[in-house]
Amino acid sequence: MNPGTAALIRGLEVLDTLADPGVARDGLGVVRLTELVGGDKSQLSRTLQALDERGYVDRDPVTLAYRLGWRVFGLAARAGDARLLEAARPVLRELVREFKESVHLSVRQGDAVLTLLTESPVSTLHAPGRVGSLTPLAMTSAGRVLVCDLTSEELDTLGLQEARAAIADVTVRGFAIVREEFESGLVAAAAPIRGSSGAVVAAINVSAPLFRFEDRLEEAAARLVLAANELSGAIGGTHEPTRDTG
Repeated sequence: MNPGTAALIRGLEVLDTLADPGVARDGLGVVRLTELVGGDKSQLSRTLQALDERGYVDRDPVTLAYRLGWRVFGLAARAGDARLLEAARPVLRELVREFKESVHLSVRQGDAVLTLLTESPVSTLHAPGRVGSLTPLAMTSAGRVLVCDLTSEELDTLGLQEARAAIADVTVRGFAIVREEFESGLVAAAAPIRGSSGAVVAAINVSAPLFRFEDRLEEAAARLVLAANELSGAIGGTHEPTRDTG
């Protein structure tokens, strides 16, 4: 393997490691990254410096830990289906107008949910969410929607054994509802967006404080299904899953 290829692979392995919320939630230092990625510490330091200079990683000036940089999330957003991103913006804005709560468009990135678009109301209190944020699959409505078509073996690989029943319920109902599982005092609902093959390609969800939105969750979920079906049609998709997962 030539030096250029080795350096490229090392850089990609660094990005993959920093994207793993299970090991890099608070960032990672050079020593820990070297342990996880392997290789020589000095070589890894040079790789991190190059990634930092180009905005692919950020280094905390206090802890000196590295995290993914915003340029990575910008690339992820641009890599998504352009038709979906274009069609989703007005749909999200309309849902915000109706719900008066934050609405998000998300996709699965490995074992996490990556937020691509967020629209929020002009208010003093709304559920947190930002483009590029990563959240767990098992405890979020969007996460359960994004994996609802996976096989039992695939769910096991992602560590979602305990969430199987809740995920199976998505297939039956056509949407997911989560109450205070990801964050105390927060509720959410989500529906799947499907591509031309019938596979889930994205999720649309609303998240809101429990005290303000609990009584509207079921109604909101039904509305999200309609919005998700509209977006599925916009990208040439179908409302039906690829298979019955049971």
